[in-house]
Amino acid sequence: MSLVQVDKLSATAGDAVLVDGVSFEVVAGEVTALVGASGAGKTTAALALLGECGDGVRLEGNVEVAGEKVVGANGVTGVDVRGRVVAYMPQHPGSALNPARRIGTTLRELAKLHDGDPAAALRTAQLPTETLKRFPHQFSGGQRQRIALAQTLTCRPRVLVLDEPSTGLDSITRLRLVHELRELAASGLGILLLSHDLDLVRALATRVVVLDAGRVISDVLPPTAEPATSLGTSATGQPLLKAMNLSASLRPRGRDLVLHEVGLAVRAGSCLGVVGRSGSGKTTLARCLAGLHERHTGTIHLGDHLLPVLRKRTREQHRRVQYVWQEVRGSFDERRPVDQQVARTAERLRGLTPEQAYAEAVATLARLGVAGITAARPPSRMSGGELQRAALARAVLAHPDVLICDEITTALDDRGTALVLDLLGELKARGTALIWIGHDLGLVAAVADEVLVLDAGHVVEQGPPATVTTAPQHDLTRQLVAAAHLTPPVLSLDTRSEPRR
Repeated sequence: MSLVQVDKLSATAGDAVLVDGVSFEVVAGEVTALVGASGAGKTTAALALLGECGDGVRLEGNVEVAGEKVVGANGVTGVDVRGRVVAYMPQHPGSALNPARRIGTTLRELAKLHDGDPAAALRTAQLPTETLKRFPHQFSGGQRQRIALAQTLTCRPRVLVLDEPSTGLDSITRLRLVHELRELAASGLGILLLSHDLDLVRALATRVVVLDAGRVISDVLPPTAEPATSLGTSATGQPLLKAMNLSASLRPRGRDLVLHEVGLAVRAGSCLGVVGRSGSGKTTLARCLAGLHERHTGTIHLGDHLLPVLRKRTREQHRRVQYVWQEVRGSFDERRPVDQQVARTAERLRGLTPEQAYAEAVATLARLGVAGITAARPPSRMSGGELQRAALARAVLAHPDVLICDEITTALDDRGTALVLDLLGELKARGTALIWIGHDLGLVAAVADEVLVLDAGHVVEQGPPATVTTAPQHDLTRQLVAAAHLTPPVLSLDTRSEPRR
């Protein structure tokens, strides 16, 4: 039975065409996937199922959900299907979670409205019951993704729209997600999956619609894109950034530790990879190094100097250590075009004139595949992948000595990932020290000179990528290797493109 019928859907914003004549359906008990590069129109098409669109965007065509017309000849009809018929989980769930309310309070209210079962939703989203007592800020990006899924499932929808649901998930959790989504579809739920993760699409999708620049170009799964570029060789010399006995807590007076006596060192021109499951402490570690998490003990050195928390760092220390976090949308001002915000970094931290900074910003964004006409938009009119690259460009314009990258390719297709790695490879060759935090051990092993594995805030394994992936010593590392189906990575000695296994 067809739950969703989309026929010749178009979305325009002034003269810009965002979606052009797109048609697809979602059938009960099946998964329909919309795939395509970042900015292809996937999210715009999906939101049309709810009768929603961005400011200044007009929808045309025909969208019917469970027999109710949501978009018709005159645009949005005003029929409300959110929650009771269609539930939507956004790509970056942080903005969808109320920071002032405990998770349990929200889930219980949704359950009362929709006669849902919070406990069953938590089990499906792979979350423990103690999740109910905590606030959104106390979770990692991957955990917030699963909390948003639990909220969505509590509404007991007939159609589930998932926008990049594997973003921020480690490979083990992703495999379990596949199993749970298969069971949901088998129960009669219709699922619309938006993803650039072709492995996830292959594992789940019954129907595949490929979008490019807002148009349907194929209804079959495309071949895997060209592999991403390796970052290159390790460097020698004294550590540029060093942390010793680093412990961190979420609450005052050292309670609720999430990092335990972590030590690391990264040299100029080298890349340290940090991997682990969602909630293992990867983002907390990154925030400590960036000076954003103040509840920590231990020491952090930049060269020979002690590095304080961010509010006590000098402008030069701020410039030298830059952090690109996982959920970037909230870091942009909705009232200003993105390209101006990217340029501001070079003005503020390097003293460039506005004209010089803007020219460098546009050039860096273009190199990352974000066109000038796109970057001139406000954040709400850019895709998650485009904003992720804009956040990287903003950090790169500071000309940092240390660049901390927290899951910065999760919203990117293979082409976008390759563009990011090409740029980072060049920075690394110039002497920039990189800290690459990720859940994809295969990618981390291909780009890093040293890999550090975290489990529940403890360093459980550390060593060269080839050793960690071929002879793992800890059970978690073995699980990560098995989940990623890894073979020994190919490590390049330069920044030329090579196969990534």
